[in-house]
Formats: sequence, C-alpha cells, structure tokens
Amino acid sequence: MNASVTARTSAERLVVAATMGPTVHDVHAWRFKVVSGLIEVHADPERLRPRHDPAGRSLHLSSGAALVNLRLAAAQLGHEAVVRLLPDPGRPTVLASVRLAGRHRVSREERLLYAATLRPSRTSRSVSGGCPPRHVIDDLAGEARLEGAMLHRLTPVVDRARQRAVLTTRGDSPAEWLRAGQALQRLLLSATARSLRTSFVYEALDAPGVEEVTEPGETPQVLLEIAQAGTASTRAAGSRTGRTRGARGAGPAAAPVVL
Repeated sequence: MNASVTARTSAERLVVAATMGPTVHDVHAWRFKVVSGLIEVHADPERLRPRHDPAGRSLHLSSGAALVNLRLAAAQLGHEAVVRLLPDPGRPTVLASVRLAGRHRVSREERLLYAATLRPSRTSRSVSGGCPPRHVIDDLAGEARLEGAMLHRLTPVVDRARQRAVLTTRGDSPAEWLRAGQALQRLLLSATARSLRTSFVYEALDAPGVEEVTEPGETPQVLLEIAQAGTASTRAAGSRTGRTRGARGAGPAAAPVVL
C-alpha cells in the first residue's frame, strides 16, 4: 500500500471516529470531507438553519466541537493534527481544515478525553449535585485557555448548589465561534472525565453577574452549570446537556496546533 492510500485510509478512520463523538447539537450540521492531504470541515446549513440564528453562530459552535473530536481521534492513531480555521475566504462554508503532520505521542490526558467521547451522554433539564471545589473550576478554566477562550466563575444562585460559569472569547467573529465550540467541547469532555455533571446554554446570555466578571472586549459565548455527581452511579456515568432557547437549565491534554 503506497503512502497516499495509507494517508487517506487514516483520514477516513479519523472521520468515522470523530463523527461518533457527541457534539453541541444532536443534529450534525457539518460534514467532513477528505481531500488531498487534508480533512475539511464543511458547514451544512440545510441541516441546521434556526430562524433566530441567521449568522450560523450555533453551527460554528457545533463544528468547533466536532474539531475537538477529530483532533482527539488523530492523537489516538499517533498523528499530529494541524488545524486552520476558515482557511479559504473564497469558500466560506469550509470552516476548518486539518492536516495530519508527523507522528504524535498520545498523552494520558488525551486518552481520557477521547474515552469521554465514547461515553453516552444523558439529557436532563438541569444538573444536580454539589458545587465543585474552586481548584476544579480553575482546572476547567485552564482547559478553555488552551483553546483560546476564557472561563469565568459566576456568583452561585442562592438556592442552587452548583457552579455557574460563562465561557467567553476575545471578539464575536466566526473564527471566535469556532474557538468557543472547541473550548466548550474540551470543557464537557474534561468534566465527564472528572465525573462532573454539566449543562449549558448558548443563547440568552444576559445572565446576572456576567458583566462583573468579564473584561472589555470579551464576548460571552456559553453559560454553564457545573456540579459534582451526587451518587456513586451518577459519578460513574457523568452527564452533559446542550440546551437551546426553549429549554431552561440547559492534568490537560496538549494544546491544539492552530494556524
């Protein structure tokens, strides 16, 4: 088997693995395309065209989440994944390209995050359980920074024993939406690996306390609730919930190579 056939076979295996992982939306509004030396992530707006989101922000968030699954799958096969966001201005539906560049030694953290992509995710309207320790939220904030985003703690609601947080980016462009999607997915997988329960909402981001914790130039992208599982069974399973407008209560791996 020649090198080009081997490379294409590896790329196709990655696409299958990445598609199996959970993403922000139940509907995959993106598709992977294997081309010469690259895997491209294409927007598929026909599959997700919410009337309240004509710019496609939620589509970019979902596509960013899929990129994380793809990168983790590449690591398991020993490939370094080099990502370019919005690589071709002449083709705006090409949201990202991924090139497999050289060998990569998979880390323990990448194994844990990839294993989290294989866990079934359970849907619930809200999380329950205790508020995680401060250092755990700080660890999750570190995961967000690896993807070019920031995670800020919000003041807990009086009658809710869980941590609220807001995920932000520097700016509000399509590239920042993709970064926010990657950061969100990394947070969700990291929380699952830590046996935390999470829920999130990426609409109606005018929650109390957001302005107090963000700096000028930061754009809120996702609101999260994070809680420790309350029983042994829920600790083993983990939970995460993606919520849209109609719902309420909706050691890190290596940083990605992004050009």
